[in-house]
Amino acid sequence: MASMTITEIKKKITREQFTQNEIEQLRKDSRKGVQKLIEQYDTALMKKKALRSQYEEMMAFEKELYSSGKTFIAGIDEAGRGPLAGPVVAGAVILPDGFYLEGLNDSKKLSLDKREHFFKKIVEEADVGVGVVTNQHIDQLNIYQATKLAMKRAVNDLIQAPEHLLIDAVTLSDVPLSQTNLVKGDQRSVSIAAASVIAKVTRDRMMAELHEQYPMYQFASNQGYGTRDHLEALKSHGPSPHHRKSFAPVKEFINL
Repeated sequence: MASMTITEIKKKITREQFTQNEIEQLRKDSRKGVQKLIEQYDTALMKKKALRSQYEEMMAFEKELYSSGKTFIAGIDEAGRGPLAGPVVAGAVILPDGFYLEGLNDSKKLSLDKREHFFKKIVEEADVGVGVVTNQHIDQLNIYQATKLAMKRAVNDLIQAPEHLLIDAVTLSDVPLSQTNLVKGDQRSVSIAAASVIAKVTRDRMMAELHEQYPMYQFASNQGYGTRDHLEALKSHGPSPHHRKSFAPVKEFINL
């Protein structure tokens, strides 16, 4: 190991290409640069263990259901209840046995790059359903009922029929399946966290497309939420066909 340069060691340790025995040998290397790399390695290892522990804690509801004989457990979450424009989108996800995605959590806490990476991974490996309810239907139904409809559509979009639903803060009373309603479920259940990623990325992409048609509202950056610039655009241009006319801030700018 002493024959390796610090640069070579850095490349290899970053790629996790050392065996545990080789790591122990590096701990005995007297070079300060090597000891710094070992310190960074240990810090990264501790972080990985903490993330794994958090993931296992967030699997508690799934594990309990698995032990009761359930196999297909769908996590469900939505994105877009609060915005002034665009649809409400729900995601439903049935994760495969043994699935692990380091750092999976509430989609709102993830960076854009991380969300996109997680989205790709979840779509590739899990059974994913998406439900969309337009702003027109939100105006007709109200946002709570529209959210529940989007969730039902997401469940129906799954390939495999779920045996149990883990839902973020909602109960689907007219769906004949056993359910668990979890407040802040995207922080407590891996399946719901995965669904939150699907819902948010899907909706954000839809809002980016709407931005191309209506750039004045800056949908690509505000996702339809009532930012100051968005409200100024509403005042100047009035609502677009994709605004929720039943929402109070939009009502003020109709027929100005």
